[in-house]
Amino acid sequence: QVQLVESGGGLVQPGGSLRLSCQASGFDLAYYSIGWFRQAPGKEREAVLCINRRRSRTYYADAVKDRFAVSSDKAKNTAYLQMNSLTPEDTAVYTCAAGVEGSGSYDYWGQGTQVTVSS
Repeated sequence: QVQLVESGGGLVQPGGSLRLSCQASGFDLAYYSIGWFRQAPGKEREAVLCINRRRSRTYYADAVKDRFAVSSDKAKNTAYLQMNSLTPEDTAVYTCAAGVEGSGSYDYWGQGTQVTVSS
């Protein structure tokens, strides 16, 4: 069964950190571009960070530049989103996606994990 499963969300205080995981099954994540997206209540989904298949180019949304980073573990078939210096404006449902590079779209989407930044 092909799927992406996120985990690691939760409640964190402003200034804190979280690491989200995105585990793939049924396909090899190493051959796909990876995207992390988020959707806050009442707002449209936005791309947070996207990395190409070769892991040589990364796009960062301006709001997360210098605070968020992506990594991956080939052995675990898992991608990670490290989020530092979190603010209440980072509160959202975070979703990972995987896509064939150059296709212009993402083929597989996770179910999302809630991140809440609050004191």
